[in-house]
Amino acid sequence: MSLFLIIDILGTIAFAISGSLTAMKKRLDIFGIFIIAFVTAVGGGTLRDILIDADITWMRDLTFVYVIVGATILAIAFRRKLNYVRKSLFLFDTIGIALYTVVGVEKGIEADFPALICIALGTMSACFGGVIRDILCNEIPIIFRKEIYATACILGGVTYFLLLETTLSQDVVIILAGTIVISVRLLAVTFKLSLPSLYKNEKES
Repeated sequence: MSLFLIIDILGTIAFAISGSLTAMKKRLDIFGIFIIAFVTAVGGGTLRDILIDADITWMRDLTFVYVIVGATILAIAFRRKLNYVRKSLFLFDTIGIALYTVVGVEKGIEADFPALICIALGTMSACFGGVIRDILCNEIPIIFRKEIYATACILGGVTYFLLLETTLSQDVVIILAGTIVISVRLLAVTFKLSLPSLYKNEKES
């Protein structure tokens, strides 16, 4: 099993758990939990594959469907162990965007797209599952708020291409690029860093 496939599966697990936690926080029923887990895990990747005219991975390889079902069942079974739901949701979401950023960039490279498009595909893969999740759960998607979220994915994608110019192996490049995404996201939340707001000094009418 290649490192790329392992990362793809781990990203699927992380996003499925993230979706499950969000759905349980909203007190959805079992069916709702599975639906939110599923769209969170495959939403970004599906949109990416449609745009690059590639086979939709989870439709060709049912391993990903089984992984989502298994991860969701585990999230439900151990929900009482997740005492700090908000922290757990943040953790799995952060891991998910890091892993899917790398997957998206790799997919773009395989399709022979320019670096800029590959980075955009990585960001899309990482973020749009969460966008669909938040919309279905009646929340403003994180990517549309001032939190450092998509920016972390973009930096991870840029790092990926910069490291490709070095003598480092591809596996090391993948790991370091993912680490950058996680590190930026953690630092942003820890030190309350955010993008500038246009409305900071405006009074509500």
